[in-house]
Amino acid sequence: MRISATELRQNLYRIIDTVIRTGEPVEVARKHGAVRIVPEAGRSIWDSLEVHEGVAGDVEVDWSDHWDQEPEIGNK
Repeated sequence: MRISATELRQNLYRIIDTVIRTGEPVEVARKHGAVRIVPEAGRSIWDSLEVHEGVAGDVEVDWSDHWDQEPEIGNK
């Protein structure tokens, strides 16, 4: 993301928090150059995953009630 120095001044803490949370660097443009705000360490893709509950139900079910040993191919 590229922003102006004025926008950085107006939203400094929000921009810093966004860089830390997302890991996406921000480039600040000023007259004849630019500087970049980057997080101290890169974020891993695994850091943004949500925790989910495990398997619901019994995984040790008797499949003989559900499967008759015949493959189901197409609708006959």
